[in-house]
Amino acid sequence: MKAFLVSDNHDSAVGLRLAGVEGVVVGTPEDAVAAIEQAVKMPDLAILVVTEKVEAMAPDILGHLRERGELPLVVSIPDRFGTKRGSDFLTKYVQEAIGVKM
Repeated sequence: MKAFLVSDNHDSAVGLRLAGVEGVVVGTPEDAVAAIEQAVKMPDLAILVVTEKVEAMAPDILGHLRERGELPLVVSIPDRFGTKRGSDFLTKYVQEAIGVKM
């Protein structure tokens, strides 16, 4: 099983490549969707890593992948400028996912 990155910037791609994670850099929402669809076809893909900007470019397909509950696990990472999410994003995520207010 392996991981694959779909990034909007070269820096994230280089950083994860140093860790052994292959990936592609995309610039448009159409390219992002196409890259995600190609990655999902990989038979041994376990983790699909996307940057936050790519997540914003392709929310429908990524949401569908997350809701299936099957591999690949979709992980969104910030770019080198930091996260765009608020400081309470994890609490909100848990609340939405399981309905427990923390």
